[in-house]
Amino acid sequence: MAERTGATFPIGYGLKVPEDADKVGAYWEERRAIIHATGFTIGPDRKILQACFATGPIGRIAAVDALSSIRGTKRRKAQGGT
Repeated sequence: MAERTGATFPIGYGLKVPEDADKVGAYWEERRAIIHATGFTIGPDRKILQACFATGPIGRIAAVDALSSIRGTKRRKAQGGT
């Protein structure tokens, strides 16, 4: 997926239900064999900074919100915060 899209960041794609869903702590649905929307903001140290789990169409991380959050985190760190 990353090669096809030209993304310069890791992408989780083609995960198996329930094995991979359980590994990342995502909600999954047995009836339809799907993983519900699960979004992560991952820091340079590869640790999860934030996670967003949804069991329906509401609750996904929008790109503009992710960028705002990342900028805020960088600003706080630059000011000596966490």
